[in-house]
Amino acid sequence: MKEIRWHGRGGQGAKTVSQILAQINLREGKHVQSFPEYGPERSGAPIRAYNRISDEEILIHSGVYHPDISVVVDESLLESENPTEGLKPDGTLVVNTKRSPDEVRRLTGFSGEIVCLDADKIAQEAGTGFPNVPMLGAVVAVLGSDPKLAEEELRETLSHRLPPEVVEKNLQAFRAGHAAAKGARQNA
Repeated sequence: MKEIRWHGRGGQGAKTVSQILAQINLREGKHVQSFPEYGPERSGAPIRAYNRISDEEILIHSGVYHPDISVVVDESLLESENPTEGLKPDGTLVVNTKRSPDEVRRLTGFSGEIVCLDADKIAQEAGTGFPNVPMLGAVVAVLGSDPKLAEEELRETLSHRLPPEVVEKNLQAFRAGHAAAKGARQNA
């Protein structure tokens, strides 16, 4: 079973992409869970969202305390939260940042794999304005999930909420995030 913890701020879409990731893995025939953790916070407050992905039935129904992957959608949370807390030593920290993995390692003390991508820039260039979809692309790359299947699910989910031109911009952002993470892992 793979466990993922998302760190974001209210309104950035971390909860949304954790739900889309669950749907992607459900299409792959996996058992999944997706759930947020937040209180009465307002937009901009730190939130966490979680995923569990397994080939077998998932019998755990608690928070994710020892994730395989920790995803930081908002770089400021590297200093105000502890996104590496409980992260498995052989796990992966995926960070939306302009910093290098070595800089993030010095800041967090995490010794496992660190994948850095500038999801803010990717989102801006794609015209979406939100880093969550490029970060979803990065997580799909780290998990080794089928990117075409992921794009199909993303298109289908977003088509219910957004006009076609915005859906296409998000698909572009997803592809760029996926490519950035794959490139970062190959260059590590």
